[in-house]
Amino acid sequence: MQESGPAANLFTPHVLTANRCNARQLMSRGGRRLMAAAIQIQGLTKKFLQRGEVVAVDNLNLDVEEGEIFGFLGPNGAGKTTTIKMLLGLIFPTSGTASMLGRPIGDVDARREISYLPESPYFYDHLTGGELLDFFGRLFGIADDARRRKVDELMELVGLKNDKMKQLKQYSKGMLQRIGLAQALVNDPKLLIFDEPTSGLDPVAHIEIRNLIESLRDQGKTIFLSSHQLSDVELVCDRVAILNYGRMVKTGAVEDLVQGSRTEIIADRVMPEGVEAIRRLCPGMAAANGRLTVHHEDQAIVNQVIDLVRSNGGQLVSVVPQRRRLEDIFVETGGIEGRRIGSMNPSSARGN
Repeated sequence: MQESGPAANLFTPHVLTANRCNARQLMSRGGRRLMAAAIQIQGLTKKFLQRGEVVAVDNLNLDVEEGEIFGFLGPNGAGKTTTIKMLLGLIFPTSGTASMLGRPIGDVDARREISYLPESPYFYDHLTGGELLDFFGRLFGIADDARRRKVDELMELVGLKNDKMKQLKQYSKGMLQRIGLAQALVNDPKLLIFDEPTSGLDPVAHIEIRNLIESLRDQGKTIFLSSHQLSDVELVCDRVAILNYGRMVKTGAVEDLVQGSRTEIIADRVMPEGVEAIRRLCPGMAAANGRLTVHHEDQAIVNQVIDLVRSNGGQLVSVVPQRRRLEDIFVETGGIEGRRIGSMNPSSARGN
């Protein structure tokens, strides 16, 4: 794929870094002290030439505050990975600007306080886990004694304490993901960019890494998290942005996005004429074995259904306001709509 902007930077380190910015503190919705603008993106655009011009990222505007976990979401081909590569200086934007921790992207000196964990990290597989972390510790100039302590601490932190002397070629996919996370923490970064950090992990390890990510936020670090694990994102992220076909389609605090607006009504023994009246009011009503289930967002309709149940001899089993899931928001914004397994949408030839 040929870029229509400047040539890509072929140097692709696993760990990138940046200097801190002196920004005023803000308060998050959870009461934590936040620093302003860990990441600022203004009008960021990336175009490729592939049988014509393909817009992988289209005029993206985004602010990520320091001290929060920010979820960066979207279906495959939405432009997430392309955006991350631009932030890291691995490819250049066609237009627009961005900064991290107060320094412009591509700034050579802005590299000591940022780390990046790709979805599928690649390491020299003849090294042991301990040797890998020691190698990166040397790159950062950590003194011998401190480096040895750091290696032991990180191996224990990611659950690989007993695998320190094992070669990486003997590691499972989940273990490689864990050692990659440990490697991303060698330099004690201020900002961490994670691309599918729980990929390949078993359920227990999945929970452990999720808890670790939360603990990193509690230490004041900023996590920029790209993931398809929407249940994890909903549990740990403060705010999210959803991309589709390179464009921002929704952003906001997780609690605000998933706040319930739909009510579920379950009723028994409603007379037939009442059932028909409710069906006309709510065509999506489900009926089985004398039990009705109705979902609706309009409170006026909900009240009418309740009145119809009561006036037609029915018994209300439950009336429950429902909290939406982040998955519902994802689908509503185009994560599934318009996509069909077995079909090819020409527009899908965009960046990840």
